[in-house]
Amino acid sequence: MSLYFTREHEWIKVDGDTATVGISDHAQGALGDIVFAEVPEAGKRLAKGDDAAVVESVKAASDVYAPVGGEVIEGNNAVAEDPSLINSDAEGEGWFFKLKLADPGELDGLMDEAAYREWVTTL
Repeated sequence: MSLYFTREHEWIKVDGDTATVGISDHAQGALGDIVFAEVPEAGKRLAKGDDAAVVESVKAASDVYAPVGGEVIEGNNAVAEDPSLINSDAEGEGWFFKLKLADPGELDGLMDEAAYREWVTTL
């Protein structure tokens, strides 16, 4: 399983041709207490960079972007029902959606975990 990050603070875990997407622990910390999350429906087609989900906190609302293109195979209804899961486990049970990769080549250019953790220290 491979883990990647974007400059917009999404993470993507890839297992074969399936990818799980969420926001980083850094992002949830910056947002503060998350009070609302909207996840995409299964069957929705996303292109790399598309708005895929929404997350709102007491501070701000933010879009969650698709780090790669593909077809959504599952939205995480648990975070829609209990958005605090994102605060408590952003890079685990607080994921937003899973998709079937359209083009694995789109993973090129994303940061690995070490590069991302180093990059956020510069923000």
